[in-house]
Amino acid sequence: MTIALHSASAFQHMHAGIEAPGPAGPLRGTLLSPGASNAPVVLIVPGSGPTDRNGNGPIGLNASTYRLLAEGLLKKGIASVRIDKRGMYGSASAIPDADDVTIDDYATDVRAWVTAIRARTGASCVWVLGHSEGGLVALLAAQQTADICGLILVSTAGYPLEQVLRQQLQSNPANAPILGNAMSIIESLGAGKTVDAASIDPALLPLFRPQVQRFLMSELTIDPAALLARYTKPALIVQGSRDIQVGVQDAQRLKQANPRAELTIISHANHVLKTVHTPSRSENVAAYADPALPLADGVVEAISAFVWKSSP
Repeated sequence: MTIALHSASAFQHMHAGIEAPGPAGPLRGTLLSPGASNAPVVLIVPGSGPTDRNGNGPIGLNASTYRLLAEGLLKKGIASVRIDKRGMYGSASAIPDADDVTIDDYATDVRAWVTAIRARTGASCVWVLGHSEGGLVALLAAQQTADICGLILVSTAGYPLEQVLRQQLQSNPANAPILGNAMSIIESLGAGKTVDAASIDPALLPLFRPQVQRFLMSELTIDPAALLARYTKPALIVQGSRDIQVGVQDAQRLKQANPRAELTIISHANHVLKTVHTPSRSENVAAYADPALPLADGVVEAISAFVWKSSP
């Protein structure tokens, strides 16, 4: 393979809108490509909540992680598509109500994106990179899609969401007054029983409001490690050592489930792949809102090396 294939500077790169079919209207995203006909393509699947194609959201999330990732991959000669979820942002017309979804719906959309990307780019297959909850979506989509080259699981939980939520809520001392209420809600939803809004502490409503309970119930008990254990194509697990939402032990559980998968721990990287120099929670959280902060060293390098090495 020549050096030119690894460098976007040799080509006129392309930045364009791209669409895939959604239930009621189009799903929309951004294609960033080095312009080489043989460039691998990575589909970036966003994390939980109202996270847009750039990796930003309305509540303190302005890290632009997915945009930075796409730009970093471009410099390595790799194309990417980053997307808005059904019912949100550019994909707002895909369904009438963005909350009326299940995790399987998002997996269906990933499969639609893979087909659309192959048609647009001519790629024989598409790499699927899932960030955070997007990793679980990627794992579900890959169970039924032959046209996925392989998986890149970034900051992805290694345990069912039921366990992850309990751990996240318990790890923040400020949650002590509402912890009992939170645990009982998780137990009910895990058993497939909805919880009335009047029974939810106001501080917990953003997480457990009735409109999102159907989605939570669809995801709570799925075990990502069990899904990865059945996966036979190339897989890369990328985990930051200073992630306060998903721990290194999650990445290790995924690796144990599928010893063929590669595991890369990024020193000092947090959940949104930004460098955090100390254990300070305030420094960590501040990085979620800083788009000027570059991605942690090693993130783009690990992903691009894996894609080039494993590409068919």
